[in-house]
Amino acid sequence: MRSPEPDPLALVLTHGWPGSFVEFLDVIGPLTDPAAHGGNPADAFHVVVPSLPGFGSSGPVRESGWDTTRIATAWAELMSRLGYHRYGVQGGDIGADVSPGVARIARDAMIGVHLNGNVGVPLHELDEAERASLSPLERDRLNRVSRFMSEEFGYISIQSTRPATLGAALADSPVGQFAWIVDKFREWTHPREALPHDVVGIDRLLTNVMLYWLTDTASSSAYVGYMQESSWGAAKSASGIPTAVIVFAHDVGIRRYAEPEHAITRWTDVEDRGGHFAALEEPETWTADIREFFAGLR
Repeated sequence: MRSPEPDPLALVLTHGWPGSFVEFLDVIGPLTDPAAHGGNPADAFHVVVPSLPGFGSSGPVRESGWDTTRIATAWAELMSRLGYHRYGVQGGDIGADVSPGVARIARDAMIGVHLNGNVGVPLHELDEAERASLSPLERDRLNRVSRFMSEEFGYISIQSTRPATLGAALADSPVGQFAWIVDKFREWTHPREALPHDVVGIDRLLTNVMLYWLTDTASSSAYVGYMQESSWGAAKSASGIPTAVIVFAHDVGIRRYAEPEHAITRWTDVEDRGGHFAALEEPETWTADIREFFAGLR
């Protein structure tokens, strides 16, 4: 989606699982045409929103090897073919791993990386001294990581070991596909006690699920998202590209654990609102943070 403004910056938005480009439908207008939405025309973007390989209209994939590095390489090639040689990236969930990967691959074209979600989750056991050094907010996030591992990890276990077996069941039942995805919207939207369709809207929720159903990508999205030859958690080098992170209330990012892999110049904690599907749940706050970050980099 191209901006009507004369000198916009290009921006790639990358979704995760069980999301899709539907997450960004309501923010494309404010990003491409800020003047029409009460914003500053100088903050305009050309917006590129690809579907992850194996998801929606980019799938199903039929070969292995689609880890985040390969996806990031594809995104860099995509932007080059579209004629964008100076741009930024934004992502959440899987997109929060893909987007920094684009910055590592296309450093000369990259001006900034904006992320939301679980950026900086400790993958090691914390000793007593390290735990004591955490702030109350960081301790709460760490405790919620522990609860996730004990109460919610089942979907990762099955999708990372038997994506095709699960996919056969989901491809056979629209109700099953709906339940599998809506379970995550139920757990990951904020506040937890609210029904997900009251948070993100029934049309957006149904459209997102329909993309998986109509394209028969339950299995390939599970594979790309969670069944990888290389670990998603493997340590990566920082790109050196300025990086902003916004962590909404549901998510569990901790800055000190994110800094080794990212050149963080802006970190925003939103403690009272917002969930994992940030662009859907808090579009104004999410958009404002992107505008403010990139305004200093243009």
